[in-house]
Amino acid sequence: MEHPISLKALAYFDDLFPVEPLSSHRPQDFVDQIREFDDFGSRTLEQFLDGIPYFINEYWTSGQRKAHAIHEVSYRACFKPQLPAFFIDRLTKPGDVVHDPFMGRGTTPIQAALMGRRASATDINPLSKLLTRPRLAPPPLHEVSRFLSSVDWSASVDVDDELLVFYHPETLRHLTLLRNRLLELAPLDDPQPDPIADWVRMVAINRLTGHSSGFFSVYTLPPNQAVSVSAQRKINEKRNQIPPVRDIRSLILKKSRSLLKDGVPPEANASLLCGSADHSPEIESGSVSLVVTSPPFLDIVQYADDNWLRCWFSGIDVSSVSIAMHRSEAAWTSMVHDVLREQARLLRTGGHVAFEVGEVRGGKIQLERLVWQAAEGLPFERIAVLVNQQEFTKTANCWGVKNNVGGTNSNRIVVLKKR
Repeated sequence: MEHPISLKALAYFDDLFPVEPLSSHRPQDFVDQIREFDDFGSRTLEQFLDGIPYFINEYWTSGQRKAHAIHEVSYRACFKPQLPAFFIDRLTKPGDVVHDPFMGRGTTPIQAALMGRRASATDINPLSKLLTRPRLAPPPLHEVSRFLSSVDWSASVDVDDELLVFYHPETLRHLTLLRNRLLELAPLDDPQPDPIADWVRMVAINRLTGHSSGFFSVYTLPPNQAVSVSAQRKINEKRNQIPPVRDIRSLILKKSRSLLKDGVPPEANASLLCGSADHSPEIESGSVSLVVTSPPFLDIVQYADDNWLRCWFSGIDVSSVSIAMHRSEAAWTSMVHDVLREQARLLRTGGHVAFEVGEVRGGKIQLERLVWQAAEGLPFERIAVLVNQQEFTKTANCWGVKNNVGGTNSNRIVVLKKR
């Protein structure tokens, strides 16, 4: 049977590294599972490349056991739920702790909870906690409707006129009223905010801007990236558009129904922290069974710029969020080493790390090799790099990237085992 890996993918690896026979000294449990994986019709392709074992196959697809609708919130540079599900299923059992030190939109902790594991996560950006926490304990829809009905939408309020490039004046007034109400009932420093307000804020964050009538704004970039005021003004001029009136209440209810269409996730035992990925003293040593994560990729994703409007709505001072930008391979590798050292402390003996990286700078930098290097000297057995090869780019066509020409065509996951 023909292997699903593209010729281009094979050429990519062959051009980069000399191919050697795979050694047989590595741990056999997880490795054997990967070798025998043929869920989509083919066995795994094995290569030993520049001293690193690679296992290449299509281990999951976006359609495989379609993900729960609760995941469907937008966030820049996030991975699909099928990725953590793959490792959670094979490397943990119900009740185990699964941790993500770069929480992002919360894909790993939410998937862990859906699979009966205990969710744990940290992120330097408090926005991540606001996106994740409500989806681990969703409120009933009728409570969401009741909350929205309790807002005095007719009240007067001062608005930021600069935001009129995104919103109709009436929409901006309603949005500002809702923002003020949410900050009152669910302040950022409250460890147990009003759960209904917490949910409404999470949904509103995901409806702030977008490219369809399902969002509060006029047409703009996809919802995982907010453009600047000046950039939006240019978009409006080019498209000859003005922001239309949007019904904020109905859009929040519509998105809430969509998120909960697969049912309410089981009640989760979760720990979500705001802090650095390399220092989480609140988490007990040896308490974690699996880490599934993906770090910021060098300097290609401008997290602060992308999320400035979400931070405004949430009351977060974006300038106070210390999201590091690593502009050199050495700086990025040093960051990863520090993060892995902390994960080694958190993990039990025999626990695993699945550390996902993608293709950057046209494939000229292989971040998985830097992760492999960063793990040297730490109490890990370096198992392999799994490559989940896809026949299409994950970068949307709106960025002008053609399939199999640019963008990220594969997930690459460095798998480590705590000694």
